[in-house]
Formats: sequence, C-alpha cells, structure tokens
Amino acid sequence: MHAFKYTTDPNAPMYYNGIYHLFYQYNPKGSVWGNIVWAHSVSKNLINWINLEPAIYPSKPFDKYGTWSGSATILPGNKPIILYTGIVDANKTQVQNYAVPANLSDPYLREWIKPDNNPLIVPDISINKTQFRDPTTAWMGQDGHWRILVGSLRKQRGLAILYKSRDFIRWVKAKHPLHSSPNTGNWECPDFFPVSLQSTNGLDASYYGENAKFVLKNSLDITRFEYYTIGTYDTKKDRYIPDNTFVDGWKGLRLDYGNFYASKSFYDPSKNRRIVWAWTNESDILPDDEIKKGWAGIQAIPRKVWLDPSGKQLVQWPVEELQTLRKQNVQLSNKRLNKGEMVEIKGITPAQADVEVTFSFANLDKAEQFNPKWADLYAQDACAIKGSTIQGGLGPFGLVTLASKNLEEYTPVFFRVFKAQRNYKVLMCSDARRSTLKHSEAMYKPSFAGYVDVDLVDKKLSLRSLIDNSVVESFGAGGKTCITSRVYPTLAIHDNAHLFAFNNGTETIKIETLNAWSMGTSNIT
Repeated sequence: MHAFKYTTDPNAPMYYNGIYHLFYQYNPKGSVWGNIVWAHSVSKNLINWINLEPAIYPSKPFDKYGTWSGSATILPGNKPIILYTGIVDANKTQVQNYAVPANLSDPYLREWIKPDNNPLIVPDISINKTQFRDPTTAWMGQDGHWRILVGSLRKQRGLAILYKSRDFIRWVKAKHPLHSSPNTGNWECPDFFPVSLQSTNGLDASYYGENAKFVLKNSLDITRFEYYTIGTYDTKKDRYIPDNTFVDGWKGLRLDYGNFYASKSFYDPSKNRRIVWAWTNESDILPDDEIKKGWAGIQAIPRKVWLDPSGKQLVQWPVEELQTLRKQNVQLSNKRLNKGEMVEIKGITPAQADVEVTFSFANLDKAEQFNPKWADLYAQDACAIKGSTIQGGLGPFGLVTLASKNLEEYTPVFFRVFKAQRNYKVLMCSDARRSTLKHSEAMYKPSFAGYVDVDLVDKKLSLRSLIDNSVVESFGAGGKTCITSRVYPTLAIHDNAHLFAFNNGTETIKIETLNAWSMGTSNIT
C-alpha cells in the first residue's frame, strides 16, 4: 500500500466491527520527515483502502511538538483506545498519551479525542526522557491489571519498560523492565505477543492458556533492523525469559533481513490470525529524489505470522487476500537448469508480479565448504563475498527480478547451500548491488541476506517473491526467512522489466513448479 507524501511507522493496526484500520506516521506537507501526524486509512479486505483525515495530530500541551508511534487496544465493551507517544517540548521530552473515538457508531472511527487528563505516563527520574516511546498494545494480566511496554534504554542497554494499570488511566511503573539486553541501544517499537504451539492461528495479546510461547520484538535504532526472541513469560514475576537457543542481540533472528522497520502486529479475530505490518523506507537517500517523486516510504504487504512447529523461529506469509490481485498466470514444471543457464519467465508483467517457485536438486554432494572465518560474519557479508555471479557447487540459484533486457540492471534473489561441520547452511540473498545504473554515493544498495533453517531432507527449496516496481519482498522456505529490498532501476521499469530463473552452480537444478502472476493494483481512494 503506497502512501502519499512522507510515510513511516505503521501505528495501531486493528480490526474493529468489520473494518481494518491502519494509522501511520505521515507528513501531509511534504515528502521529507517533519510535521508528523497520524494518517488513517480503512479497509474491508486489507487490499483496497480509503484514506481518511489524520486521526491524531499535535494540538495539546502534551503533544505540541509531536505525535509519535503507538498501538491500539480493544477494551471490554468493544471500545478501542489508542496509546501514543507525545513530544512536549523542543528538547524532545516524551510522554505517553491516549485517544478515544469521538463516535463509536461511525464505522470508520474518523474522529479521535485526546482527553484533558493526558499524559497518562510521564518518565520518572530513572528514565531517559528523550528515548521513551512507542507504547505496545495492552494485555490483561491474570491479576486483572492491564500491562504495556514502552521502549527505552539505559546507557547502551535496551529496555522494555513495564507499566501496570487497573483502570487504564492510572499507570504505575513496575520495579524492573519486562526484559532488557546489554549493548543493543535504544529499543523502538517494541511488540510483545503470544504465539500458539499447536497451530498457525493467532492469539489475542491477553491470551494466557497453555500451549503458547511469547515473542518479544524490538526495532533497534542503531542498526535499523528488527530483532526478536521467543521465550516464556513469568506472569508472577512479570519477566520475559528468552529460550536459551536465541541470541538476544544484534546477531539474533530478524523478522526480515532487509529494508523493513518499525513493525507492529495485531490480532485479527475475523480470521483468527496475527498480522504484522512494517515500514519500508526509501534507499535512494537524497531528499531531492523524494521531493521529485512527491512521496517517500511505503508500507510492506501485511503478513500473517505464526510459530514454526520447531519452536525455533517465526514464519511469515503474505495475507491470503493478496491473491485477489492475481491476474495473468504462467507456469513451468520439471524444467532443468544446468550450470550457467537462465530461463525467462514470459507472459506476465515482471515489474508487478507474484512468483512462487520450488527448486529441487538430486544430491548435496557439490555443496561448497562453509568457510569457518564466515562464522562471525553477518549473512549479508557472506552474500557480498559470494554473490549471484560467483559460480558455486549447489547454487547460487533463484530468481532474477527487475532485470533489464541485457542484464545491465537486475536484483537477484537466490539460495546457496554450504556444507558446514555438522550440517548444511542455506544462505538466502536479495542482492541490490546491480539493481540500478543510477550513480550516487548516497544510494543504499546492500546485499541483504539471512540463513534459512531447513533440513533439506527432501532436497527442495521454495521461494516466493512479490515484485512491485521499486520493492521486492521475498519469502524463503515457506516464509522462514524474509527479505525486503528497495531498488530503483532506470532501464528495468514498466514494460521493460524482465524476470528470469537461473542456476550458477555446477549441480543441476530443477524447477519443480513455478507459478507467476501479473498483479493488479489495489484501489486506494
């Protein structure tokens, strides 16, 4: 969903009385950061949207200098309430405020009121008042008290500060954070929610039954990536404890290994699922480019999110409603790709497409040895060393998206399989380094990458890529590893874009099945 002007963090997504609501940080006066208000859009199907007037904007002493990110909670009696961060002075002192609908009978909840008993939460002397923001959706504890988290830091320790309230108005800071982690810097946009151990269904934030784990996600201000752990929530001590298999820091699991930040999830009771939304910013950096375009920043495709059966990670997949935009379809099956071979996928619009492909291979014998020196590298560093043009054993193979006819420009999304000491490591890359001929030192063209936790017993790897002109969202192995890239081709645009499948490894790869669709455009009014 593209927004006009400058858009950033998705805020307070919710489903209320048959309508999906998305709010987001937005500058109505230009395509650069500033003048931020809460834009408001509504939808019945997550695909076609109606843009409404801004719901929250600076207007009171408790938010005069800014209305920053926050979340929605549905209170008993089916009453929605928004918590958000207000900026109260030129020093960026941050407080937590609330807003409520002016008229619950309005199906679109167009108007929101900020009562005069704001702010609800003011930072005490122990809190860094300029790094204190982004309240979460509230959850009800077994003691009947509401709880929320607010992101912050102390020195370089990231904090999820916990507050409790009986009536949602008077909030008391807990004696200790729900969780913290050293050397991670400021935690932005925290998200805390339960996930089922038994199904892909979502759970309400206040769920306390058995057969569930909890997820704590933070957007790290320093790295601009999203990290999460899965663990247990000790409700008596109000402590979150990550499972000991998780790295609780910069080398931990990410929701997405690419251009994906400030995500916010919500429980959708209409389809029993948890949906996550995120901001995908521009990568051409220069404000002049954004001013020329007249807009900057998009919201990623909403994704259903659930716990992998292994319990070791989350899985994400585009919401099923996206399939309603599928148009022309082409298919391939049992197509062999020898070393160096490419096959063009024709008959669709490659600049705006949905591609699902399953690759298979006869054996793992030709997998390259994993260099032990790479163990301390991030996956994207390994991808930068071993790109799509460097021939390997088992891989690189995958898709070449947004490609010009003679491959002057292209963004490959691909796998590479390595033989490690005890098992195999699967590297998934979305490499923007050759995505454009546009020359600027400010262009951000990284080789995004993540490892895919898959056992390869069936000798298959699947990939889905959503391609939309300047964005490629890719989902490896059914959504175990996700990478979003923003790219700005100059040749491979509109009807001049091409799509290929390729293999650059010595092991022959078979395209078991490939389904590709031209994608229509959602209706935004």
